[in-house]
This record gives sequence, structure tokens and C-alpha cells, in this order.
Amino acid sequence: MKLVVWWFKGVLLYALGVRKLIEITLLTLLIVSCASIAPQPLRVLVYNIHAGKDAKGVDNLQRVADLIKTSRADIVLLQEVDIRTTRSGNVDQLETLTRLTGLHGVFGKSLDYQGGDYGIAILSRWQISGKEVVPLRIEPPQPRAGGSLEPRIALVAETHGLTVMNTHFDASREDTWRRQEVEELLRSAARRKPLLTGGDFNSEPGSAIHARMIEAGFRDAWEDCGGGPHLTYPADTPVKRIDYLFLAGGARCAAAEVIETEASDHRPVLLTVTP
Repeated sequence: MKLVVWWFKGVLLYALGVRKLIEITLLTLLIVSCASIAPQPLRVLVYNIHAGKDAKGVDNLQRVADLIKTSRADIVLLQEVDIRTTRSGNVDQLETLTRLTGLHGVFGKSLDYQGGDYGIAILSRWQISGKEVVPLRIEPPQPRAGGSLEPRIALVAETHGLTVMNTHFDASREDTWRRQEVEELLRSAARRKPLLTGGDFNSEPGSAIHARMIEAGFRDAWEDCGGGPHLTYPADTPVKRIDYLFLAGGARCAAAEVIETEASDHRPVLLTVTP
């Protein structure tokens, strides 16, 4: 009889042990699973590269590529990008930067320029899909030097499960054109719902343009998490902040810095964002 009791106790203890082991295993799998699907921080760089030259007119693509690699940026929003223009020696700047950095890239054309294309670009550590160029129409069209026109655009792309928007607003002293451009950008954003919207807005934080972005529900990432010097233009002795990343939805900024460099006429902004 005692043997039967001991046997029964042994079976019971074994069963309890197996159950405990199963519970621990399931809990471990749950923890690992939750960790694997939790949003991972992204490093986002916003940089006007001045058509591939620094403020002194010296070629800067290698320096820009080195900075992108050193920053370990996952997504890069570039403004003033040339594709095979005369002034840039017929260089495809997007192809050069993707080759030098190992990132994927797409280009958005603003206008024909000197036998090539001029516009903006998005680089990403991941494949890019769903590229769309959005014209930021203004009325009347803005005359430029020599009677030419420079239409502005937004470039929207999908990467790593995110919708990203890049833009470059008008640089006139008055914000007449920028007021129209921001409304066009917001109309496009309402349809596409980008999580990250950035670029060279040619507007300071106290401007009507910045206020309109905030009113529309976007958050200035720098105001969420930035610290230290925040001015981005001009690169040698910056006096104003005109380069931004705006966040939407549940995106949060964990860290932000302006990188001190004279590789372009702007300083780049590097932000760590959790989608």
C-alpha cells in the first residue's frame, strides 16, 4: 500500500513539475514575442545637402555619405539633390549616396535643371515602396531669378512599415508662398497620414508655418526631446532653426541633436524616434 502511495505522490509531483515547466516556457515565449514586436527606435536624419557642395562650393557628397554612416541613420530626408545637372558635373547624386552608404533611396523631382533633375530624396536602411511626388501648387506661380519658376514638392514613401514625407519649402523672406505650400502639404498628409514629416521648411519656430503644422496635429520632434544647440542655418555660424522633423500618431522622440558640420550650408538634425 505504501508503495502505491509513494508512486501516486511521485506521479503527482511529476505532473506538477511538468505543468510548472510548461507555464514558465509559455511565459518566456510571451515575453520574447512581445519584445520582438515592440517598436524599435529609429534614427532619422534631416539634411539639406546644397546640391552636393558646401557653402564654399567644394564637392561634399563623400562627406555627406560619411556623416550619414557615422550617424547610423536609418531614414534620411535630403533636400537640394541634383541628378545629372551641369553644375554637379552630371553626377547622379542619389545613386552616389546610396552606393557610398549602402542605403536604399528614392528621388522626387521638383524641376528640370541644367540638363538634369533637381529635387529631394529619401534614403532608408530598408526597401522603399509606394513613392509619390506631391506638387505644392501656389498661385500665382512664383517668379525666380531670370524669370524661371521653382515649383516645390513633397515626396512620400513607404519604408519599414512607415509612411514618410519629405519636403523643401520656399526660401523667400516673406511667407506668402510658404503659407500656400503648407496647406498643400497638409491636404496631402490628411490623405496619406505620414508618421514622420520633415525637411527644410525655411521657417522658424515662431512662424505662421510652424504654428500651422502644430495646429494640424503634428508635433515638433525637437520640442519633445531636443537639447543643446538647436540652430541649423547657416552651417558655419547658425542663427536660426529651419530644418524639422514633425511627428504624428503615436510616434515619440527620445533624443535629438544638431550635428556640427560644414559639409553643406545647413547643419543636419539627427533624431531618435519610436514609431
